[in-house]
Amino acid sequence: MPDIMVLLACLSQCLEPTPLRQLGRVIEAMLSMSGRVTMRGLSRWSDKGGSYRTLQRFFNTSLSWCHLQWLLIRHHLWDADDVVVMSGDHVVVTKAGKTTYGLDRFFSSLYGRAVPGLCFLSLSLLSVKHRTSYPVVTEQVKKTCEAAAQAQPAKTSSGSRGRPKGSKNRNRREVALSSSLQFIQQHIKRLLQQIGDAFKVGYFIFDGELGHNDAMQMVRQVGLHLVSKLRHNSALYFPYAGPYAGRGPRRKYGQKLDYKNIPSAYLQATLIDEEIETNIYQMSLWHKTFAEMLNIVVIVKRNLHTHKTAHVVLFSSDLTLSYAQLIDYYRLRFQLEFNFRDAKQYWGLEDFMNVKEKPVYNSANLAMFMVNVSQALMRPMRAQWPAFSVNDLKAWFRGRKYVVETLKLLPAMPDAVFIDQVVSQIAELGRVNYAVNLS
Repeated sequence: MPDIMVLLACLSQCLEPTPLRQLGRVIEAMLSMSGRVTMRGLSRWSDKGGSYRTLQRFFNTSLSWCHLQWLLIRHHLWDADDVVVMSGDHVVVTKAGKTTYGLDRFFSSLYGRAVPGLCFLSLSLLSVKHRTSYPVVTEQVKKTCEAAAQAQPAKTSSGSRGRPKGSKNRNRREVALSSSLQFIQQHIKRLLQQIGDAFKVGYFIFDGELGHNDAMQMVRQVGLHLVSKLRHNSALYFPYAGPYAGRGPRRKYGQKLDYKNIPSAYLQATLIDEEIETNIYQMSLWHKTFAEMLNIVVIVKRNLHTHKTAHVVLFSSDLTLSYAQLIDYYRLRFQLEFNFRDAKQYWGLEDFMNVKEKPVYNSANLAMFMVNVSQALMRPMRAQWPAFSVNDLKAWFRGRKYVVETLKLLPAMPDAVFIDQVVSQIAELGRVNYAVNLS
């Protein structure tokens, strides 16, 4: 198991020695501690140099977490032959009380309703090779400002119906971005600037929240293609292929897509698994609210026993993207949910009790930073333990902590080889996955 300070050595180019040393103390405490990850708990599990007052100073330090995340990913997690796409999602953290910075009511999919808490936008880099998400940007969403900016002016009746006289066609490529889209675009640009020329990112994946023209134009403005999902009943049209009428503009929209009777010419694949037949269709279609033609993939599932059907409509602004890649990229987006699960379950995203702006920001980013730290620590261990998990990682560090604290009671500290042997034995007590015999 590598030393934490050796792992963090790549951060020295953007972090002063004092906060770097404090970060190392905090990470070691988080890896070995049990229970809720609070400042009080961290101070109790930290060695010398990790007092409660020191932790207060650390959480009130201004840190460039985006740069720290990128340095860790570039040195320990990124492969030169990997294909990387960008993805984003919102995570809601429930909080009680009334004084936490940014506290408001946000919709939580876990509870199915709006709950009091904090909301954070997370932008991640998705590794197609390793099927893993590496969070880079974590920014707090302020709902009050967003709601005020999105308030629509009251419509006044002109007394006549229909389109106002003299009005011109609106260019759907020139859209007025809402404050929420501007917020997402700002941090996409920030992440692309951080990556620089290290590798090329071509796609931005988001859920159905960005399944509209304004979002697609927002993504296209930063030079990326959008992969997202449309409503199941979206009105899509085939391009018109008939003759010219001889007058007026040429027709743009042809026959409307019938999801129950999709032409077999667009069928790309058919799969059958446990009486569920899955048909995958791909076609280029028009949507009347989008400026460009869309690359549409319709996944139709039918129960062979009950004959009930359901379908999902995915789309991309890249007309050359194959159906297999489009589906794979959208499925890979779910890796962000594992980031949120680990950050909440193991790294204190749900536990921190800070209330001021800077400590709240640092606490949330530290939890997401630990997701990448744990990935960097677990990757070499999985050569021996293929199913090595975060629980196993914490068991190893907790066992090491107990061994070192016990050996400090001896008159003389044993050699490092003996300590490693004892640690490997003690860590087995809390480990879930055991070594696999590769011989």
